[in-house]
Amino acid sequence: MSGGGLLVAGTTSDAGKSVVTAGICRWLVRQGVKVAPFKGQNMSLNSFVTREGAEIGRAQAMQAQAARVEPSALMNPVLLKPGSDRSSQVVLMGRPVGELSARGYHGGRQAALLDTVVGCLEELRGSYDAVICEGAGSPAEINLRRTDIVNMGIARAARLPVLVVGDIDRGGVFASFFGTTALLAPEDQELLAGYLVNKFRGDVSLLEPGLDMLKDLTGRATYGVLPFQHGLGIDEEDGLRVSLRGSVRESQTTAPVGEDVLRVAVCAVPLMSNFTDVDALAAEPGVVVRFVDRAEELVDADLVVLPGTRGTVKALQWLRERGLADALVRRAAEGRPVLGICGGYQVLGERIEDDVESRAGAVDGLGLLPVRVRFEREKTLARPVGEALGEHVEGYEIHHGVADVKGGEVFISDGRGHSLDGCRVGSVWGTHWHGSLEADGFRRAFLREVAAAAGRRFVPAPDTSFGALREEQLDRLGDLIEEHADTDALWRLIESGAPSGLPFIPPGAPA
Repeated sequence: MSGGGLLVAGTTSDAGKSVVTAGICRWLVRQGVKVAPFKGQNMSLNSFVTREGAEIGRAQAMQAQAARVEPSALMNPVLLKPGSDRSSQVVLMGRPVGELSARGYHGGRQAALLDTVVGCLEELRGSYDAVICEGAGSPAEINLRRTDIVNMGIARAARLPVLVVGDIDRGGVFASFFGTTALLAPEDQELLAGYLVNKFRGDVSLLEPGLDMLKDLTGRATYGVLPFQHGLGIDEEDGLRVSLRGSVRESQTTAPVGEDVLRVAVCAVPLMSNFTDVDALAAEPGVVVRFVDRAEELVDADLVVLPGTRGTVKALQWLRERGLADALVRRAAEGRPVLGICGGYQVLGERIEDDVESRAGAVDGLGLLPVRVRFEREKTLARPVGEALGEHVEGYEIHHGVADVKGGEVFISDGRGHSLDGCRVGSVWGTHWHGSLEADGFRRAFLREVAAAAGRRFVPAPDTSFGALREEQLDRLGDLIEEHADTDALWRLIESGAPSGLPFIPPGAPA
């Protein structure tokens, strides 16, 4: 017998679908329900590698953690990784299968994947009591409905009830709820059970008359009003959505343990991927993390991070055009700390040979590390474990570039002095391993080295646990659902499907 299910859709992108899905998963697992997350198709540059070596969206990995289950490719069968505004790498069941233009994908390939997506969902429903699915963008994208496999397409194929989330902080939430409903075909409207208001500030009693009017207009209930809370946007999906220049990563408000704070500048390179790597730095008391795109913003930074990118050669060109490349070279000459992760590590090397990602051929890197990189068609997907700075470290690898290290000091080793990945020259470090900074002991040891090189009297807190902080965030999401949603009604939806007799709201989708 298949388990229950629910699709969490949104009036817009970034309405809160990911965190609501995670919150429902955490609420359910605390009730003793065996639950799994699911997103049929995801577009994101922030991805994760499962234990079986499959690449999925980081949001689904986070939701799996909320559900206290091991993430798998079944939870995100289709992942699109943008390489430009018009094309993406298609990752199917955790493995890349090629590059497609948006027109090519939506023109036929997407619809052909519906059976795969439905099959993965049904496999999960056969193993779990409930599967909480996340939609993408809006379910009322009428230009894409014919080939949809992530919103109403999967809802109708699997007979899932749909809950639509709206971000009231943006304004226009009532019009968005009504318009979303009225632009769906009658068969899709039958599955749209109701609404969930997200990011509300103020007195809920002032909102209630509008919710009553919305129910009179649509025949559908609002299943909860979630209050606005800072710091819940964990593991964002989209690094392309906004310019991150000058934005400060969510940081601990706790005062530093030592006399100084530590300032970290993250270069917001084009097609930035897995920028969630710096979340572990932002979690440290006294560490301030911000995203920058100007050379002058590196001057007062104690550490500069070059993050991952889906366009290594493009990022290198961008750094040179903005004067950041020269600033990084000056930093290295002065012994001031720089860390490159994945694509950022490749940029720091001597030479890049790329006939795969950019097809630019041979390109000179910044020359700060004795590394030569050659791009291979086969993507490296791994979950390695090792030792660095005398501490245990683990991470995950997602890259086409293969590094040939010609010198420098060992950075990450097997514990017996043999290098596993990356290298170090003075105060410049590089590694392909994402997630390594989440290892508490290694992160503290690294920050001590950075503080010493930067001349800062910064001391890492001795008891910061990134894993515990992540669990606290997920519990806060579960609390939001438990305290501010109609959980009895939610469970009825999950177990029994959309209520019968929901009215049709004209005009419906165009023919």
